[in-house]
Amino acid sequence: MTTPPPAPQLPAPDGSSDPWQRLEDVTGEEALAWVRERNARAEAEIDAVPGPDGESLARSLQREIREILDAKDRIPAVVKRGEHLYNLWTDAEHERGLWRRTTLDSYRTDEPVWDVLLDVDALGEEEGESWVWHGASLLRPAEGEPYRRALVTLSRGGSDADVTREFDLDARAFVPAAEGGFVRPEAKGHASWIDEDTLLIATDFGEGTLTTSGYPRQARIWRRGTDLTEAELVFEAAEDDMGVFVSHDSTPGWERDWVIQMHAFYDTTVHLLDRSTSPATLTALDVPRDMEANAHRDLAVFSPRSDWEVDGVVHPAGSLVVGDFDAFLRGQAQLHELFTPTPSTSLQGMTLTRGTVVLTVLEDVIDRLELHVRDENGEWTGQELYPELSGALGVSAVDSDEDDRVWVTDTGFLTPTRLLLGDLAEAAAGGPAGELELIKSTPERFDASGLEVTQHFATSDDGTRVPYFQIGPADGGGQAAPTLLYGYGGFEISLTPSYLGAIGKAWCERGGTYVVANIRGGGEYGPAWHQAALRENRHRAYEDFSSVAKDLLERGVTDREHLAVRGGSNGGLLTGNMLAQYPELFGAVIIQVPLLDMKRYSHLLAGASWMAEYGDPDTDDWEFIRTFSPYHLLREGVEYPPTFVLTSTRDDRVHPGHARKLVAALESLGADVRSFENIEGGHGGAATNEQAARMNALLYTFLWASIGRSQPRGSEPGAP
Repeated sequence: MTTPPPAPQLPAPDGSSDPWQRLEDVTGEEALAWVRERNARAEAEIDAVPGPDGESLARSLQREIREILDAKDRIPAVVKRGEHLYNLWTDAEHERGLWRRTTLDSYRTDEPVWDVLLDVDALGEEEGESWVWHGASLLRPAEGEPYRRALVTLSRGGSDADVTREFDLDARAFVPAAEGGFVRPEAKGHASWIDEDTLLIATDFGEGTLTTSGYPRQARIWRRGTDLTEAELVFEAAEDDMGVFVSHDSTPGWERDWVIQMHAFYDTTVHLLDRSTSPATLTALDVPRDMEANAHRDLAVFSPRSDWEVDGVVHPAGSLVVGDFDAFLRGQAQLHELFTPTPSTSLQGMTLTRGTVVLTVLEDVIDRLELHVRDENGEWTGQELYPELSGALGVSAVDSDEDDRVWVTDTGFLTPTRLLLGDLAEAAAGGPAGELELIKSTPERFDASGLEVTQHFATSDDGTRVPYFQIGPADGGGQAAPTLLYGYGGFEISLTPSYLGAIGKAWCERGGTYVVANIRGGGEYGPAWHQAALRENRHRAYEDFSSVAKDLLERGVTDREHLAVRGGSNGGLLTGNMLAQYPELFGAVIIQVPLLDMKRYSHLLAGASWMAEYGDPDTDDWEFIRTFSPYHLLREGVEYPPTFVLTSTRDDRVHPGHARKLVAALESLGADVRSFENIEGGHGGAATNEQAARMNALLYTFLWASIGRSQPRGSEPGAP
C-alpha cells in the first residue's frame, strides 16, 4: 500500500488563510533553516549542469561575468565637486569599494591618478561590519576654499536602512561623535548639509516618528553638539503618508531648503522651508499633488502628470513648463512650455546647467536630445542637440552651478558605452552647441558578430500597440531560438537600450535571443502609459507582456519550450503573474526580489508605500488585487513551467517572505521550482560583484538547462 502524497498547502483564494505565513520571520531559525536547505539544493542542481567543455556551466559563467564586472577598463562614474571628480570604484581587490578622487585633466588620461579617501573593505574589516557604500554628500565650502567635510552613508549588507557619518577629507577619517561629529544611527533616512554646523535631517527619531511604510515622517534641523533627539522639529507628516524627504540647495545666491511630503508615489506636497523665522515656517507650493516641481537658480521647473490649467492655459500631462520661481510664488509667473508630448513622444529626462535646459526625449523608445536657452528678454528657443548621436543617450551636468558643461553617454544593446564632454556655454549665449570631446570608451565585453537589434510592436488584448526590442541572430538562427523576455511595467520607469555586457556574454554570445518589452505601467510614453496600468487596470501590464510573448511565438522567433521570462521587484510580480496566469506560454520563469502575496504586501516592510500603484488589500480593492496576486492564483492540476525564485534576506524594501511563500506553495503542488536567497544584497540581491556574478551565473545556467543550449551559436541544440 503506497502512501498518498501530502495535500497541497495553498493560501485561500480569498486571502482568508495563509499556511506559509511563518516564513515571513526574516531571521527566525526555522525560516533560515528552510532557506539554507533550498539554497543548497538549488546550487547543487545548477552547479551539476555541464558546459560545452565539461566544466560546470555555472562556474564558467560566474568567472566570465565576474571578469566583466571587475574589468579595470570600465568607465569610472564621477561627480564633480570643486576641483575634483569623485568616484566609488569596485573591483576584484576592492569588493566593497574605494572612494577616491582625481582632477578632470587626470581623468582625461588613460591612467588617471586617484587619491583614495576611504577603503570601504578595510573599514568593514576593521569594524567587523559588511559595509556597502550608499553615497557621500560634500559640504560646499566658502568661495575659494577647498572641500573639507562630507557626510558618508553606509549600509549593512546592502539594506535600505543605513547610517550616516561625518568624514574629514583632509584627515581621511571619520569625525567621532564624541568629538562633535555628526552620526545618524541606522535607519531609513537621510541628511543634507545646511552649513558646517547644521544639518537638515529626516530619520528615525524614536517611537512614533516613522510612517506605516517605515520611512521618516519628521523633518528636523540638527545643530552640531546637540543630541539628535533635541533637533528642532520643522515638519511632521501624517503616519499614513509614505514619508518625508529633505534637501538643502547650496547654489550660491539661490540657497533654498526643501521638505517633500510624499503622500504616495507621484503624490507629493512640496514645501519651501524658511529658517529666517522663529520658529521656521513652511510654504507649500501651489501646484497639483501629482506635479513634479523644482527650482534651479531663478528658474521654476514643473512636470505635470495630469493636465494643468494656469490662467486659462492648459499644460498637458507629460509636458515641461518653466518660469521665474519668485514670480511664481507671488502668483505672477509667466510660464513657458518647453516640451509638449505627442502620442509617440515622451520626456525621458531633463538636465539643468547654469544657463540651459537639456531634454532627453523618447520617440517610440528611441532617444534624441533637445537644447533650450533663454535670451536677454526671457524668451526661450529650442534646437536639436548632438543629432550625430544615434544610441541610447544619457546627459548630466558637470557642475550646474558653475558652468554649462555636460557629460553625455552614448550606448546601445550591442554598442559599448562612450563618455563624452560637451560645453554649451556658446549655445547659452545664442550660438552653436559646439563639438563633443570623447573622454572614455569601453571595449566590447562579448562577441556581437552576427547579432542585430530590431524593434517590433505587439498588439495587446485591448488593441494597444506595445513596443519591444529584440536582440539576437540576424538570420533568426533558422530554428526556435532560446529566448529570454524581460520586463518591468511599473512606477513610470522606462526600459531603454543599454549595453548588455554580462547579459550579452552569458546569453546572446551563446546563441540566446534577448527581448525587452516596453509594457504599460512604465514611462515609455509618459504619465498616461503608467496610469493606464494602475490599480484596477493592472491587468493591462500583464496582457501587454503576454501579448509580446505571443507575438514572439507567432513570428517564429521561438516556441513555448524555448521561451523564458525574467523580472525583478515589480517585475517579479510581473513574472509571477506570467507563471500563475499564462503558464502555457513559457518554458521557464525567473522571479527576483518579488512582490507575490498581494493580500499582505501592504503590511510587509515598505509595502504600504505602493498602494497608489496596486490598491489597498484591506478594503474593497482586494476584489481587483486578488486577480493579480500570484500567491493566491496558484491552483492544483496546473502544469507550471520550471521556475527559479531569487531574493535576499537583507532586502528591507520587498520582504523576502513573498519569495519564500510562493516557493513553499509551489513545492506543495509538486511543481518544478527552486530558490536561492542571498544573505546580503538588499533589494539589489547582491552586495558585491562576486555575489552578483554568482547570482547571475545560477540563473543563466538554469535558463540554459531549461530552455536552451550552452553551445556557441552555430552548434546543434541539445541539453547543456
